[in-house]
Amino acid sequence: MGDMIRMTMSDGAEIAVYHAKPEGERRGGVVLVQEIFGVTDHIREMADDYASEGYEVLSPALFDREHPGFEAGYSGPDFERAVELARTLHPFDLSLKDTQTCIDALRAKGPVFVVGYCYGGSIAWAAATKLDGVAAASAYYGSMVPAIAEEAAPRVPVIAHFGRYDRGIPMEGVEAVVAKQFPLAEVHIYEAGHGFNSDRRKDYHEPSAELARDRTLTLFRENGG
Repeated sequence: MGDMIRMTMSDGAEIAVYHAKPEGERRGGVVLVQEIFGVTDHIREMADDYASEGYEVLSPALFDREHPGFEAGYSGPDFERAVELARTLHPFDLSLKDTQTCIDALRAKGPVFVVGYCYGGSIAWAAATKLDGVAAASAYYGSMVPAIAEEAAPRVPVIAHFGRYDRGIPMEGVEAVVAKQFPLAEVHIYEAGHGFNSDRRKDYHEPSAELARDRTLTLFRENGG
């Protein structure tokens, strides 16, 4: 459904962005933030799915400056390169700025929502606390969410999805977020592992993926979409 376009970011860099046009009546815009593995076929498929629900979707290739066209598998050297890009080479704040640029490109047309997976889940939660023009956000298994939650409360409605058996995100951190009782936040814990939303991954858990999707769409629709 979508196409790769080029957009100029706040630092002047031109990066690839997957753009999916809404089917039927336009409900709003969605900025869909990638996993550490890039704007893969899975991420493009997710963007197309939101477009089928009436949303115009932008999904920026955040690592295009450091590794143009990066799309990685889930193991071996691909995984190691993805971790290097996300944790060492690419600044988290720059990902937030790129997300803001995409929000700004959509906001004149109606409400804008942010959804992110893995690395993008942390961006989505941070967007709800720091960025302008966000109507609501949905954060899937973002490992940095507990640390971000220590710094500030969300300013707009946000939901977070975590797998109880996620070996990379300790439940103590998730429970600390729950304990804060942020008025605008909901935290959902699923009987699944990390990456449960992706049918390309061994931890894919279809019932959890479907429930999280329903909750995300409900959130968007309750906040103007």
